[in-house]
Amino acid sequence: MSYNLMIRALSLEDKLSVACKLFKQMFKRQVMPDVETYRIMMQGMCKKRQVMSAVGLLEDMLNKGFVLDAPSYTTLLNGLCRRRKFREAYKLLCRMKVRGCNADIVHYNTVIVGFCREGRSLDARKVITELMPSNGCLPNLVSYTMVVNGLWRQGFLEEARRYLEEMVSKGLSPHFSTFHGLVRGFL
Repeated sequence: MSYNLMIRALSLEDKLSVACKLFKQMFKRQVMPDVETYRIMMQGMCKKRQVMSAVGLLEDMLNKGFVLDAPSYTTLLNGLCRRRKFREAYKLLCRMKVRGCNADIVHYNTVIVGFCREGRSLDARKVITELMPSNGCLPNLVSYTMVVNGLWRQGFLEEARRYLEEMVSKGLSPHFSTFHGLVRGFL
């Protein structure tokens, strides 16, 4: 049975401390973990709300010469946003390219959704207007819908309307919930 399989099973059974011991034993036995092993550990840590430990594991991994893959970044970004560590999530998103992994729409939308759920639609807007274009990624329907709904919820109705118009001008068809939110905002 592989270490990855055992570590994943232990994490799923809510036995993260045992999984961590097994992870450390790998090094003692001169069995080097791979990207998947690190991702499994990070998922387990994020699940147990130990997201900063997962970020520490990321640093350890990078120091050992690994290049983190896209699903691992998604795990960390989700964990950071769920723990309201938005500054860290934004910094991680910004550093992805430097670390050998291009952020894609899933990564951007993870942070946009996190910001909007916490009433930080202006920060979400910054992701769409600054970060995404500088990395060659275009906002999609989810990106725009979250920002439009976040802006109207915070009372930035004209700005929400402007983003809705931009969304439509780019050929994206708004979902019913997008219009519903704007109509409620103007009433």
